[in-house]
Amino acid sequence: MARELSGEQILLVDDNPTNLQVLFKTLEGSGYRLLAARDGNAALFTARKARPALILLDVMMPGMDGFEVCERLKADPETANIAIIFLSALTDSQSKVHGLAIGGVDYIAKPFQTDEVLARVRTHVKIQRLERALARRNSELEDENQRILNAVEEGIFGLDVDGRVSSMNLRAAQLTGWPASDVMGELFGQLKLFPDDNSLSQALGLLCKGGVSLRKEDAELTARNGETVRVALSGSPRKEGGAVLVLRDISEWLASQQALGLAREELDSQRQHLAHIERLSTGGEMAAGIAHEVNQPLTAVTNYARVAQRLLVDLPEDKREKMNDVLSKISIQAERAAAVIQRMRSYVKKPTGGREVLALNSVLEDVLALAEVDSRVNAIPVVLHGAENLPEIHVDEVQLQQVALNLIRNAMESTANAGNEDPVEVKTYLEDGMVCFSVTDRGAGLAPEIEAQLFSPFVSSKEGGMGIGLSVCQSIMQAHGGNIHHEHNPAGGAIFHCHFPAHV
Repeated sequence: MARELSGEQILLVDDNPTNLQVLFKTLEGSGYRLLAARDGNAALFTARKARPALILLDVMMPGMDGFEVCERLKADPETANIAIIFLSALTDSQSKVHGLAIGGVDYIAKPFQTDEVLARVRTHVKIQRLERALARRNSELEDENQRILNAVEEGIFGLDVDGRVSSMNLRAAQLTGWPASDVMGELFGQLKLFPDDNSLSQALGLLCKGGVSLRKEDAELTARNGETVRVALSGSPRKEGGAVLVLRDISEWLASQQALGLAREELDSQRQHLAHIERLSTGGEMAAGIAHEVNQPLTAVTNYARVAQRLLVDLPEDKREKMNDVLSKISIQAERAAAVIQRMRSYVKKPTGGREVLALNSVLEDVLALAEVDSRVNAIPVVLHGAENLPEIHVDEVQLQQVALNLIRNAMESTANAGNEDPVEVKTYLEDGMVCFSVTDRGAGLAPEIEAQLFSPFVSSKEGGMGIGLSVCQSIMQAHGGNIHHEHNPAGGAIFHCHFPAHV
């Protein structure tokens, strides 16, 4: 019998631990999942979070009593439907009536009997289940009735074999501005509802005389007063001759589609903006290292330039070769500085939203170049193990770089903070038709509380971190039709996997 009860959750609320223990023993093994709370505030919190089917609620509790807890639960739409059975040593009728009046479904007197508690719980859980089933059925019936009502909102014309109007409903008159008294027996074409659509006029003729069905998703209807409205048409021939023509006003639908399109554009714009903010944040953290990196080649450029200036004063033949060597070194160092700056500018620039067909290994090689400064700062090398013959992927290059760089920088910081010097490993591979890469570190791993909400916004394991990096990474991956997930590194640390659809 216990297994037939389907495991509904039941919340037990009593400030007395002994009573809670008795209730647990009473209901344990009966097929229910049991929750417990020792006071009113804990009961409210647990009820809102778990939404149990039934609450056994002690009336006499310090602070907030059971009656007040019940009133608050019933006042909250999210918990108003939870069944509540009061537990109390109060046996007067006034208390019982009050409990039932504020929303309780039953009353069990203390000290309670095991059989009574179990029987009442089973009864009310069964009632809850039946009520939910009834609510679902009512909802299905309401949906069915709504579909019928929606059909009535369509304009319907009955046409004879010659295309004359034989019947029309009220909605048809409202859409066209033609009352039935002026239209009955008239040729439908003479109403000039679609004056500029010759193909539709021909289709209507084929519908009535040739029995050819008609469907047009979007047409402009001109009403009697000259106003226009966008409609969808569908026509079906009758067995006895003629046809039925249905007109549906799609103005609101078109407006909602336009609004939905604008909302999607705004959402994408906001996502791009958030991703840009994250890149700028990452760029700010890298700025000190980049300044140091650029300073060395620029200093060398300056020194070599001064040497060249001195040599230019008097340039004999025997020093021409040395001059060429110096100028060559100037060029090499300047190009090195320009490459560092260009990589940073390419990463920080705001994306245009355009996607390209790219090779994953090539993109990751560029990312490793971007991470070079952090690699030296943290004294953690980064190695790439690129699989051969990987399919190409269709992605936004800047956003892909952002995901990879974020994961690599996190991996280097985690490894360095753990006191290890093992390299961060980036690996590409093909799995179940998806083109993938993984980032493996030898850090301390993730705390359970962080791992449980790893990709939630504003959750970070780093001191002073914004907590949006991994959330943005997940958003970017999902926008590309892929996914990102985490697993523990058996050797210690963490492994992040990113999967992209292969470009066909």
